[in-house]
Amino acid sequence: MKNFLGHLHTVNRHRRLVRQGCFRMGLYWQGLTHDLSKYSRVEFSTGVRYYQGTRSPNTAEREEKGWSEAWMHHKGRNRHHWEYWTDLDMKTKAYAPVPMPQKYLAEMVADRIAACKTYQGPAYTDASALSYFERSNEARLMHPDTIRELRFLLTMLKDRGEDETFRFMKRRLKSKTPFCEKEAAVAGQSV
Repeated sequence: MKNFLGHLHTVNRHRRLVRQGCFRMGLYWQGLTHDLSKYSRVEFSTGVRYYQGTRSPNTAEREEKGWSEAWMHHKGRNRHHWEYWTDLDMKTKAYAPVPMPQKYLAEMVADRIAACKTYQGPAYTDASALSYFERSNEARLMHPDTIRELRFLLTMLKDRGEDETFRFMKRRLKSKTPFCEKEAAVAGQSV
């Protein structure tokens, strides 16, 4: 029962934090529907079984089984994960990453902030999401445009804070302009 309530609280808190971030960017539907698959049987039962409260239960499942059934289910249903954005390259006949649409990239930023806040608690800083991203190996598998924009936004979060970063993303989403231009990002300039 302790694991059930702990996991339910973690999922609800995470979703609330993402919802707040999405609402700040004008992504109301995405905020309301974010991570609803976490309540599905496969994801929720894994969450309860492997609940620890300090990290994703999918990591513990992966350590025990060598893979995570819950994660496989989750990433295939949630467009705010870069792993969702792979497709068959017609030239190479191999699966390859494709650029994430802007609104899902924005939701991914809110998701990463919420995950860091949820698992780090009082140790969270505006640098946490960038630090996690830089420590991971995921960038080698993402589309270069997704990496560039994600790194740009997470660096802005670290340097300028959450309020300014969310305001910036809302403006760019509304005007349908890229979060960063290739030339500006390469030169290290802000946009």
